[in-house]
Amino acid sequence: MNGSTKSTTGVPAVHLCIMQPVGYVHSMGLLDAALYFRHQLVRLGAQVSIAKNRLRQDCVNMIFGAHLGFDAELARSFCCVFVNLEQLGAGGSRMPPAYLELLRGFPVIDYDAANPPTYKARSGEVPLISFGHAPYLASGPIQPLPLDQRPFDLLFFGSMNPRRRAIIERIERTGRTVVTFDAPLYGPERDVFIRQSRAVLNCHHYDSALFEQVRAFHVLSLGTPFVSERTERTCPGAQFEPCVNWFTDANLERFFAEEYAAASFAERAAKQLEAFRAVDPVAEFAKVVDHARASQSSWRSQARAPVNPQRLLQIGSGKDYRSGWLNVDILERAQPDIVVDLSQRQAWPRRFASPTWGTVELREGASDLIYANNVLEHVPDLATLMGNCLALLRVGGLMVIEVPHESSTGAWQDPTHVRAMNENSWIYYTDWFWYLGWFEHRFRLRQFQYIDDKRAPCDKSRAAFMTVTLEKIPTTVAERMTARTMSPDFAGLIDSPSRLCGASEDTGPPSPATLAIAAAPRLVA
Repeated sequence: MNGSTKSTTGVPAVHLCIMQPVGYVHSMGLLDAALYFRHQLVRLGAQVSIAKNRLRQDCVNMIFGAHLGFDAELARSFCCVFVNLEQLGAGGSRMPPAYLELLRGFPVIDYDAANPPTYKARSGEVPLISFGHAPYLASGPIQPLPLDQRPFDLLFFGSMNPRRRAIIERIERTGRTVVTFDAPLYGPERDVFIRQSRAVLNCHHYDSALFEQVRAFHVLSLGTPFVSERTERTCPGAQFEPCVNWFTDANLERFFAEEYAAASFAERAAKQLEAFRAVDPVAEFAKVVDHARASQSSWRSQARAPVNPQRLLQIGSGKDYRSGWLNVDILERAQPDIVVDLSQRQAWPRRFASPTWGTVELREGASDLIYANNVLEHVPDLATLMGNCLALLRVGGLMVIEVPHESSTGAWQDPTHVRAMNENSWIYYTDWFWYLGWFEHRFRLRQFQYIDDKRAPCDKSRAAFMTVTLEKIPTTVAERMTARTMSPDFAGLIDSPSRLCGASEDTGPPSPATLAIAAAPRLVA
């Protein structure tokens, strides 16, 4: 995670969280806006961190991309402010109802005055921000070429739909060349092409035609002219009016055939770029700071039950990080909530300083669910890891596992794999638990399923992976007798003869039926 969160200015510490479902590349498009937020908030005295999917207990969390999936319960466990960059309302993007409920129920920051009336009864509750010049984009080692030396005529990037394609085809019929990407491209890899383009083309995706401020500020800050469609519904804001080259449906052909083709375009564009360097909406972000402070104060005043982050425990982090869970990993660079190696012997309880949850204590019997997705095949000492998981789960708690099947091409393809697994890989944790030194509890196999490489259920012949659900259960008296029989020290009775009947703290005193079963061998003797 990037950045410190200790504020010395009275300004609340801010954490910028970009939501990204696993493998969803378009979340990278949110990074442009998040970095601009960081730039302005740091100027105003805030300590700012930024991360993917991770929330922080000690910060005001500003969430980008919550429409991609965000559990509302997290906004009760963490102080959250939602940054809406989507086009809402009539003619805009169709958002999941759950996202609109988030915007109605929690603090929001928006970029266009047309959005808040679709989700707030009083839109004045929502501070509006705009985007201006980003000096950090103009300070790179590679300066943009003069416009007349750039190899690309017009560059378009963004999601393609029939509306945009039709506009691009009309433009190309005027003699212009529009360069597009054949795959999503973001970040510095995309910016290389922006700096080599005579201009970037912008045309609206939705009929709502809200002006794409994020795209515009980023391109203009990189020193590249911005050419944008304008409809009757487009309200770009005063800062963009003189800095953007506008065309309409009626004058499209004339604009690109004459104005854009003219030698005077470069001179006009240079003046527009110079004018944009003076655009600085810092006063709007001062209101964002006030909004963050008020949101944090309101959140802290609400009574809520203490959160037990261990209740949902994921072994692994990195790309698989789960918001609201306690994500553990052995690698610091995976940015887990805590770094701990569960394949090593541990003494519970154990306390950790977490950058996300604060102080975390791992205790026996405190987890409802442990999830391990493609982890077990990497672990050198799997028996110890499974023993630690058994200890951390409550009775009735579940461990959900996904691993490659030994007959699939995924088994052993990773150089860090130390084993392949099949249907019988769970026997030691269920039936033969005593081999591992377990006595009072074991796992029961609740569910087993083969899945193919598209994560769909299948038969064994097409299996790429297996999903397994194990449940922690107490051992029976008969199972404990087996464990004592197979143990070299009668499962501890030689050193601790007071351990009679195998009763445990979890199961309580033996029932009359249990006592009868335990006494039966003595009666027979």
